[in-house]
Amino acid sequence: MTDETVRLTSVGRILRRRWRLLVALSALGALVGAGASLLFSPGYQASASVLLQGPREANELLTEAQVAQSTSVLDRTASTLGWKVTGNQLQKSVTAAVTDGNIVRITGTAATPGKAQQLAQQVAEQYIAFSGQLITNTSDAAAQQFQQQKEALRQQVAQTNQRLTDLAKQATGPGVESVQVRTQLEGLRTGLAEAMTKLDQADAASSTAKMALVGPAELPTSPASPTMVQFVAGGALLFFLAGVLGHLFAARADKRLRSESEIAAALGSPLLAGVDVPDEPSKAPGGLLPRLRRLVWDDRPWDIPPFPAAADEDGLSTRYRRALSRIRDGSDSGVRVLVLVAADDPTAHKAVSRLALTAGGERAAGPVVLQLADVSAKRPTVPEDDRVAGVIAVMTAGTRTAWELVGIAEACQDAGHRMLGTIVTHRTTPVEPNVPADRPLEAMAAQP
Repeated sequence: MTDETVRLTSVGRILRRRWRLLVALSALGALVGAGASLLFSPGYQASASVLLQGPREANELLTEAQVAQSTSVLDRTASTLGWKVTGNQLQKSVTAAVTDGNIVRITGTAATPGKAQQLAQQVAEQYIAFSGQLITNTSDAAAQQFQQQKEALRQQVAQTNQRLTDLAKQATGPGVESVQVRTQLEGLRTGLAEAMTKLDQADAASSTAKMALVGPAELPTSPASPTMVQFVAGGALLFFLAGVLGHLFAARADKRLRSESEIAAALGSPLLAGVDVPDEPSKAPGGLLPRLRRLVWDDRPWDIPPFPAAADEDGLSTRYRRALSRIRDGSDSGVRVLVLVAADDPTAHKAVSRLALTAGGERAAGPVVLQLADVSAKRPTVPEDDRVAGVIAVMTAGTRTAWELVGIAEACQDAGHRMLGTIVTHRTTPVEPNVPADRPLEAMAAQP
């Protein structure tokens, strides 16, 4: 495949020729997104913040966040809310995370704004109550022991202080030793003072509250992301892009030749003409599915270079007469040619039928006699006939690969025929009045 499929012009051609299919895919993607939103949209979210007072380590903060969304806290919350749910069921609707400033942010998710606010508020309150109860139950004995040790430490510090004072009074005499003793005593006194300060700070910290609720949970005003609108828009965009990329990948994998020059080069013959074959009105069966398929699907290839269709019947007839004149190539005597058409190419068969009708209707000095020969693109076999002057290949753009065309050209050489030229057909919209291009091939000029 050429570089054409990755250019912006290729994308524009897809949009022009396959816009109905892309619109249908986008609508399908929107429906899929709406269905996905019913399963994956979080609904409404409300948050409550709990402040952890005092210095905290990073691991301790993570532990507190896990405690906030533990089953013990959620069971208490479920019992308080009275929603007929269990703590395990609430685990999917509650999250806790640590933010800056020793704050645990608890988020509750529910189908309505009021339930989301109530859930976040109750989880925060139950978390504070559970943590306070846990600290009280586990620290009663430890607190009593700590208090006893603290009092003993105070008494020991006081006795040591008094002894240092006595030693300081004794070291009042002159001499270097007394100076050293006083210096050491002052250092010990300073260390004891620092220890007392730390002891008082620890006492004050242990007596303060451990956590507090920072304001009530606010009522959410809009659903949390991703919302149904975002799911619908994302699904439509995803299916639209999938449709465009699918066309590009399909064109890259398709090896059939699309341009007239490539087809003529593969056959090893000059290009005589490019003619358009108007499509006939579809006679597809009725029913909903066939109508929908005709509405969104166009079976004409999108990646074939645009061909200027004839504006009316006279212009279409002129193109076929010009193709005949090039086959005659200025000869005044009659010429008989073998026309090769792929058996599975109905568009080319219609073009040959019209070409034969045009040749039969002319009163030229040198009539053109066309002899049809259907060939298989997979296993081409060309009949031998010494009466024909050469072979004309009629092929539709975008239906044959290069190797298939090379095989047809080699079959012509094996049969001893000379390639006179190639006519490339293109499917176009019908012109007015519509031409009955499906006349039987028996209407071709009779063989002499």
